[in-house]
Amino acid sequence: MPETPSPATAQAGLDPRRWKALAFIAIAQLMVVLDATIVNIALPSAQTDLGISDANRQWVITAYALAFGGLLLFGGRIADMWGRKRAFVTGLVGFAAASALGGAASGEAMLLAARALQGAFGALLAPAALSLLAVMFTDGKERAKAFGIYGAIAGGGGAIGLILGGVLTEYLDWRWTFYVNVPFAVVAALGAASVIREPSGTRNRSALDIPGVVLSTLGLVSLVYGFTRAETDGWSEGGTIGMFVAAAVLLGAFALVESKVRAPLLPLRVVTDRNRGGVYLSLGLAVIAMFGLFLFLTYYLQVVKDYSPVRTGVAFLPMVVGMITGSTQIGARLMNRVPARLLMAPGFLTAALGMLLLTQLEVDSSYPALILPAMVLLGLGLGTAFMPAMSLATHGVRPSDAGVASAMVNTSQQVGGAIGTALLNTIAASATTSYVTSHVGEATSKPAQKMLQLEAMVHGYTSAIWWAVGILLVSATIVTVFVNARGGGNQAAQKKLDGETDGDTPGGEPEPVLAAMH
Repeated sequence: MPETPSPATAQAGLDPRRWKALAFIAIAQLMVVLDATIVNIALPSAQTDLGISDANRQWVITAYALAFGGLLLFGGRIADMWGRKRAFVTGLVGFAAASALGGAASGEAMLLAARALQGAFGALLAPAALSLLAVMFTDGKERAKAFGIYGAIAGGGGAIGLILGGVLTEYLDWRWTFYVNVPFAVVAALGAASVIREPSGTRNRSALDIPGVVLSTLGLVSLVYGFTRAETDGWSEGGTIGMFVAAAVLLGAFALVESKVRAPLLPLRVVTDRNRGGVYLSLGLAVIAMFGLFLFLTYYLQVVKDYSPVRTGVAFLPMVVGMITGSTQIGARLMNRVPARLLMAPGFLTAALGMLLLTQLEVDSSYPALILPAMVLLGLGLGTAFMPAMSLATHGVRPSDAGVASAMVNTSQQVGGAIGTALLNTIAASATTSYVTSHVGEATSKPAQKMLQLEAMVHGYTSAIWWAVGILLVSATIVTVFVNARGGGNQAAQKKLDGETDGDTPGGEPEPVLAAMH
């Protein structure tokens, strides 16, 4: 077995296995991200095959989202305490087993249990993956490249899931949207076990904050489920309001507990730093817009334009290419040369421009003339913005907090995805109903009624997309106001520039911080 590099070597970013490790981390991250959307396209087939009712089909999506979103902070802290490599490999093995269970599901209960297990192991795997990058890549230029690749996957994975889900469902079987995870996970786990060498001295040896675990998990589950209920039952329904009230009380109690205990699950310094706080908030808002877009464009292409699942997936490819280009060719090349906000804010504005184009959608809109350029702009903008955001998420954080800081990135994405799907879908449905009501007298024949239905759907989509434009503009504003990290230099230089004391312990002895280069 190769000798573990010394801490000094690792801190210098000279671990000879770091690029091989990145490859396996990227495979694992792709698997987790695409799994959030790959099952969506397969859901109608699975519902028919297993006899799942219309009322319960949403739980195939919700079970994953609740377990994943609710357990992320816990998973991040476990990675900090237990070791990120061990958490990463365990998450992969568990995710593979849960995926095999889902593929072999013989009934509704078995499928829902598999989805919940996938979410639980994903909550262990995802923060371990990002925090491994944070502690392994400490040289500025290398860190930029590594986070460029990671950011492209984090941004484009959802669209890749739509493509892969369409291909597997159309040409094989819905069960393969689960089975496909097994080879991904096995390759990543075997590779990670052999090449990842986590730097020593970066674990958190504190006792686990049990009250924090309980309050954060219940609070996040209540929040995500509240938005899920809002989509299906309405915002004013008693259960929906109850979930939001419970989430507010639980998360408020969580913040209070974290400010009092000696070894908090989520040290408040992680989220109160202006750069990290700005990143978490702007990223969550951007994901609201992005997830809503995936939903509306999928329906538009399949229902209005009558695309097949595979053709729909392929139609998203320009966005994926744009994200990869924005992340690896723009973000990674400029991250060490300019302030992060000069990448993130223009990135969000470029994405908002792409969204603005989509507000012009009509029933007979041309894909090459309208949708294609919009997707390219969205991909380039989000890829450019996500890349420095992923790196800034662990900016200046103590190595022992890297896992929970990484978990906050995934938490903001999960909560943003739940809000985006519920909020924008509700706006679209309301606008569609209003359009039909005001135009129903004009549709006197069956063809006219069919056209009215399509026009109303598209009107609903564009009404919601206007909101997505506004949300992306808010993201750009937050970045401009809060994010002030510089583009280059090491962490010591950054501390001089910003006057940070984040790495100082109460006793006055400086604790090492991650050498985040921005």
